[in-house]
Amino acid sequence: MSKKYLHALSHYPRLCLAFLFLWSVAWAISPNYRTVWLYENGLVFIGVPLTIWLHARWRLSNASWTVITIFLSFHVVGAHYTYSEVPLFQPAESSSLDRNHYDRLVHFLFGLLITYPVRELFRRTTQARAFWVFFVPLAMVVASSVLYEFIEWGMMLVTDPDAGMTFLGAQGDIWDGHKDMALATIGSILTLVASRGCGDRSGDAALRALRRR
Repeated sequence: MSKKYLHALSHYPRLCLAFLFLWSVAWAISPNYRTVWLYENGLVFIGVPLTIWLHARWRLSNASWTVITIFLSFHVVGAHYTYSEVPLFQPAESSSLDRNHYDRLVHFLFGLLITYPVRELFRRTTQARAFWVFFVPLAMVVASSVLYEFIEWGMMLVTDPDAGMTFLGAQGDIWDGHKDMALATIGSILTLVASRGCGDRSGDAALRALRRR
C-alpha cells in the first residue's frame, strides 16, 4: 500500500483501521480451522486496502468507515470459528433451531451496512438521482452477494473437500445460498430507504469537502 494513500487518511479512519487490526490479530489466535480462516480472511485482505484506496480517491465519510468496520468485525469472528460453529448462535439440544444462524446474520449485515458506502460512492461518481441512486447500489450489493456464493461454491470444488464444505457452510440446507442472498437484499433495501429518509447528511458533508479540494 502506497504511503500517499495512508497519508490521505484522517484521524477517524486511522482509528477504525487500528481497531480492525487489533481485533483481527486477537481473533487470528488458534482459529478452529486455520485453512478456512485463511480463506475467509481473503475478504479482509482485499477489503481493507480497497477501502483505503477508495478513501484516497473519494474521501469516504465517517459513517461509511463505521459500517465497514462493524461488518468486517463480525466477519472476523465468523472466520475464527467458521460461520457454522460460532458458539453464541449454536442451537441448544432443546431448541427448535436446526442450524447455526450466524451466517444469516452476517449476510443480512452485509446488505444493511455495505450498501451505505456503495450508495455514497455512486452518488459522488455520477450525477444520478432518484431511481438510479436506489437501484444501482441495490443491484451492486445483490451482485456482490451472488458473486460470493459462486466463490464459496468454487472453493468447495477446487480445495480440500472438508475445508471447502466448512467454508461453504450450507449446514445441510439446499436453499442456503438463496436465503443468504435474500437477507442481503432485504438489508440493502432497508438501508436505502433509511438513507433516503435521513437525507445523507454525513455523505453530503464529505462530498462538499471533497469538492473543495
